[in-house]
Amino acid sequence: MAALSFSAPARVLRVRDRWIGWSAAQRQTHLPRVVNNSRFLILPWVAIPNLASHVLARTLARLPGDWVARFGTRPWLVETFVDPARFHGTCYRAANWQRLGPTFGSGKHGPGYVYHGVRKEVYVYVLEPRFRSLIGCAQQACCPSHRPPPALAKVEDLHMMLRHADWNPALLPGMTLTEADCAALAHELVAFHAQFQACFGRIEHRRLGLAYLSGLLSNTPAKSAEPIALAFLDEDAVRSLQCFLKAYRWDHEAMEATHQALLAETLAEPDGMLTVDSCEFPKKGTESVGVARQYCGAVGKVENCQSGVFVGYTSRKGYGLVASRLYMPERWFAEDHAQRRQDTRVPADCGFQTKPQIARDLLARIAQTHVFPATWLGCDTVFGADWAFLDAVPPGTYYFASVRSDTLAFRTRPRVHVPRYQGHGRKPTHPRVTRGRAVPVRQLAQAKRCPWTPVVLADGAKGPIRAEVAALRVYPAQGGLPREAPVWLFLRRTADGQLKYAFSNAPADTPLAELCRAATLRWPIEQCFQDGKSQVGMDHYEHRSWPAWHRHMLYVCLALHFLLRLRLRFKKNAGPDPPAGAPPGGRSVAGQSLDTPACIGARPLLYETESHCVSLAPEEAARVAS
Repeated sequence: MAALSFSAPARVLRVRDRWIGWSAAQRQTHLPRVVNNSRFLILPWVAIPNLASHVLARTLARLPGDWVARFGTRPWLVETFVDPARFHGTCYRAANWQRLGPTFGSGKHGPGYVYHGVRKEVYVYVLEPRFRSLIGCAQQACCPSHRPPPALAKVEDLHMMLRHADWNPALLPGMTLTEADCAALAHELVAFHAQFQACFGRIEHRRLGLAYLSGLLSNTPAKSAEPIALAFLDEDAVRSLQCFLKAYRWDHEAMEATHQALLAETLAEPDGMLTVDSCEFPKKGTESVGVARQYCGAVGKVENCQSGVFVGYTSRKGYGLVASRLYMPERWFAEDHAQRRQDTRVPADCGFQTKPQIARDLLARIAQTHVFPATWLGCDTVFGADWAFLDAVPPGTYYFASVRSDTLAFRTRPRVHVPRYQGHGRKPTHPRVTRGRAVPVRQLAQAKRCPWTPVVLADGAKGPIRAEVAALRVYPAQGGLPREAPVWLFLRRTADGQLKYAFSNAPADTPLAELCRAATLRWPIEQCFQDGKSQVGMDHYEHRSWPAWHRHMLYVCLALHFLLRLRLRFKKNAGPDPPAGAPPGGRSVAGQSLDTPACIGARPLLYETESHCVSLAPEEAARVAS
């Protein structure tokens, strides 16, 4: 009906050791007196009320005698671990076991411990009530292992607490984090956030900002203001953290400018790419700023959501988010929404703008900083369909714009003129196409004479990313007429047969390999959204106001910026797991500072893929260009 196993205890267990109160020497001497209940299984088809607690009680009554007979030592204490994600520990509580608190989230790996982020609840059962007298120790004051007492409210106390924070183990994929690494991460994070302290008018704002950034990087399941405040501050700080994002006076624009300057120091290259894309966030209610039924890319259909326009930057060194702005649907500027705009603190001078218009404003502001040199501007189909946006790209920068499969283009320049007046009806005044026909770009891709070339676009985490590509000179159709200058139509066919289309106004002599590189530079902003939502709570927010949305997204940018700086230092640990007894694998975070010159760019790790276009033979390049 049931099966139990008992084994040696955990060698070091912070919450247990504090509860017992023994010293390191006492622990080494008396640790054999502790037994670990490592397994407890009741078969699924057994349904007997109170069976689990009864079996535990009967087993613990026999355990001391059986342990003495087998190992010659009488146990004083039994411990066990319960995974709160799967169990509630009900049977242990019913059997009078005592809950001590959560583990730190690390496991044994060789001679040391590696942080994995899976915290378990520790339960103990006392077999010998006099165990502290026999050891010669006294119980220490018990407090949660992941933060100091909640009454502490100074910045220095938050710094100390971060050394034991519950960090997200997925922050550095392929890396093994030890407890020393977690403490080093806390030190690096405090130093990183200190670069923005001039943006805050009060020390309290600095503490709230650091707590919020730490919460976004932590293993907290819900990364909104209230859970973060409860995890890193105290229950009295919930309202303060909400007000920090919504109403407190600190310089949002100065923080964004500092972030951009620091990000540019890390990433800027002359042939980098600025990327523009929108990202949607589904919402259930109707009171959040900018929420409306509109197309939501996250679910692939029209849904109630908010949508933001984001600008990113990509180079060979890496990628990051630079700026963002919330898109406000036109209906939000009607008279019947005036009170809602006021309630959500929408600026009085804010008017309706399309997403391409918002992107133009963001790019213009970024251009004024002169810190992000770019040869390319990448964008998705929303922006690639707007010729006013593409025509506004400054000279010296070439767009690489994704377009839909039904976008019309002329393969060769058609004949266009104003038709001759036939003597009846209105006299023609507008030019028309008299010879030639525009066809959807998917039809050009399906033509037998399309010059497909197999290439390796990038080295991915799972091997080379192969595709077939083609580049054609075409005349895009606008209003039924060809545009004045030809552009490149870049076609990409993936291994599963999917086709992607893009227009580029790059010069006619641009090599196909450079167009392939531009195609790979378009991907990372999507990776930013994926990392933001999966790792730093980009879509976890519960704010309803305009300031809070933008401040949350700014802190998401800072969190991704911090992760970029860490990942640039450490390569992925792609090797096999080390054998038992070997030192923990992977690079260690401890022992190297983000501020040292060797850190930036010394260990290049791009995104999920490393840009790597193949070269074409001259005759092949000439054939494609023709």
